[in-house]
Amino acid sequence: MRVSWAWLEQDGQKKNRQKGVHRGTWRGREMSLLLRNRGAMLLLMLNIFLAFTGIGLVVPIMPTYMNELHIGGSVVGLLVAAFSLTQLLVSPFAGRVSDRLGRKNIIVGGLIVFAVSELLFGLANVPWLLFISRMLGGIGAAMIMPAVMAYVADTTSLEERAKGMGLITAAISTGFIIGPGLGGYLADFGIRVPFFFAAGAAAVVSVVTFLILPESLSAAQRAEAKVSQEQKESLWSQLLRSYREPYFFGLVIVFVLAFGLANYETVFGLFVDHKFGFTPKDIAFIITFGSIAGAVVQVSVFGWILNRFGENKVISICLLVAALFILLTLFVQGFVVIVAVTCIVFFAMDILRPAVGTQLSKMAGESQQGFVAGMNSAYTSLGNIAGPIVAGYLFDLNINFPYAAAALVLGLCFWLSLSSGKRGMGQRG
Repeated sequence: MRVSWAWLEQDGQKKNRQKGVHRGTWRGREMSLLLRNRGAMLLLMLNIFLAFTGIGLVVPIMPTYMNELHIGGSVVGLLVAAFSLTQLLVSPFAGRVSDRLGRKNIIVGGLIVFAVSELLFGLANVPWLLFISRMLGGIGAAMIMPAVMAYVADTTSLEERAKGMGLITAAISTGFIIGPGLGGYLADFGIRVPFFFAAGAAAVVSVVTFLILPESLSAAQRAEAKVSQEQKESLWSQLLRSYREPYFFGLVIVFVLAFGLANYETVFGLFVDHKFGFTPKDIAFIITFGSIAGAVVQVSVFGWILNRFGENKVISICLLVAALFILLTLFVQGFVVIVAVTCIVFFAMDILRPAVGTQLSKMAGESQQGFVAGMNSAYTSLGNIAGPIVAGYLFDLNINFPYAAAALVLGLCFWLSLSSGKRGMGQRG
């Protein structure tokens, strides 16, 4: 018996040493990925973080800009839609150009365009300059995003790919979280300071990227991409083809969902500013706190929730919760209560988006994963274009109308999700 226990102890020590080696190897690979190619991954994370931080800067400051430039909610909605529309139109083109000219050139060009857009927004004193700024911002984001993702794919092995994409996604989420908060707190030094700060940071990072980041595609690869792209299907052809797919009903839900959520998000800062007199710092705190809480849910329990209850049930419940609590926002009073209600809405949103994406991915066959992912993004963009326009015009009619419309649309989406679930059950049966 003593021999057996001794052997078990030695075996346990051996396994612990092996685990330690595996942990050390994993950490070593992670550091290798971050620092490889002159720290290319770190630079890419900085680029994408900066872009999405700049996108969020405008949220808490927009109510003050409205008052300063004497613009209404309809103009704000059109500004948000202009960014989304430009990004939708330019993204496929920018991705193809990065295949031909190289990732580095497009990333640096996108940063420069982004810097100009932020500078112009800070200098703007008439609405039409704001539109030019937001459209330039959409172009910059459309140039940076696909080029960064493609760079990661170029420079990682299949084993490293998920880790690389995860790091980029983490930078995007962090930018979304920090952007509104940073904008709200920098606004204490002047309402235009956040945009000058973002423009200066983007300019500096573009120079650093140009000097340090190596190109990921060889001249031969760029020439080959030019030939292969002549046979690729356009975005509009893909949209026309999507209605014949068995998961088209799911794409309709994606559009309605994005439309309803865009109604809520577009006018949130305007709503709490006009109705409760919240400052940019108050708005920044609510959005930042809600975003962090939602990110924690995604990282910690999202997988368990989806495995425990299934996509259909999770989507339906979250749609119902989002609709009810958006409607509840019209009747609550007090800072703490508004923060609590808003956080619950953010929870529902942050679970909804990946749940819908997961469901669509499962509905598509192995050969259509790329296509369905592109259509998910396209239908989301279409909802993000239509939603803000409607929300802005409704806001000018009555401050409560956008939230009532968002609750109604999400309620409709809840009904659609129930119908979709019954169809799926019928097909399985």
